Amino acid sequence: MSLLKHLGIKHPIFLAPMAGVSTPELAAEVSNQGGLGALGLGASTVSSARDQILKTQALTDQPFQVNFFCHQPAVLDPHKAQQWIDYLKPQFNTYGAMPPAQLNCIYPSFLDNDDFLQLILETRPQAVSFHFGIPHAHQILALKSAGILTMVSATNLAEALAIEAAGIDIIIAQGIEAGGHRGIFNESFDSSVRTADLVQLFKQHCQLPIVAAGGIMSGQQAKGLLNLGADGVQLGTAFVQCKSSNANGAYRKALFDQPITQITASISGRPARGLINHWHMDIDTPDRPSVPAYPYAYDIGKQLHAAASQQGDHGFGAFWAGSNVAQIRELEAADLINQLVLEMNFA
Repeated sequence: MSLLKHLGIKHPIFLAPMAGVSTPELAAEVSNQGGLGALGLGASTVSSARDQILKTQALTDQPFQVNFFCHQPAVLDPHKAQQWIDYLKPQFNTYGAMPPAQLNCIYPSFLDNDDFLQLILETRPQAVSFHFGIPHAHQILALKSAGILTMVSATNLAEALAIEAAGIDIIIAQGIEAGGHRGIFNESFDSSVRTADLVQLFKQHCQLPIVAAGGIMSGQQAKGLLNLGADGVQLGTAFVQCKSSNANGAYRKALFDQPITQITASISGRPARGLINHWHMDIDTPDRPSVPAYPYAYDIGKQLHAAASQQGDHGFGAFWAGSNVAQIRELEAADLINQLVLEMNFA
């Protein structure tokens, strides 16, 4: 069975599940236009995640995916945390604020307990995807038994093979060009493979359907990856500018004003690609101390952004974007899907 029939969608176009940016409205618009809408729920509470899923189901009767984080539990090094707090203190002082006295674990992992699993089994979305790792075996079994399709991001061949061995249904081939957090399982290294190379590599060594993600902004680029063997494509950056996304005004403006992106771990504790701003230019200096573990670093990163924003400086925002952001177009979700399909057909 083809990926499209498996998922029950018309076009091989996935909306990337962007935590903090995706909304039920955006997910529904993509799904109603024949793509696979998405909710990024990794930063949500169970209650908030339930509300978002139910609202999306009220806005569309078409399939969509939900996404959660599968990061391994992190132990915060108190010395490293204090070094980081001290390092960022001058930045806080610039905006008349004080850094926090301690760092908190602000985002749970799907691996921590089965609360999110029970939510998925209760609400029954068509598919669920995971970032940073693979769910527990009993979680995968429960999802498969319920007929819910599973997807996991892979950034190298070893991760893809582990995903296949675990019984997951679909591999998301996340290339180095992708905006937002790298889906690496092991934080100590990143293979940094291009999307096109990942697709070819996975096609040679894996049997599962492959969805290409990273740097895709046009139908021509999407068709090129489909020609290399991808069964579908996933786009995030292209949709952030849509009015139905949750991106704020500063983020939307920066997408069109700043055409260059860079990867940094300073914002959250995990490497992620975003628009170049204070984090890349002022924080990522050669003498920068080690960044505390994810998501502890994200706690202080968000607080610094809040302090700066109150003074009108949005340069500490986590403005995630892919490497081809300069090609972004001002189109609403339905129009963007139609344009992508048109370009794919004539590529």
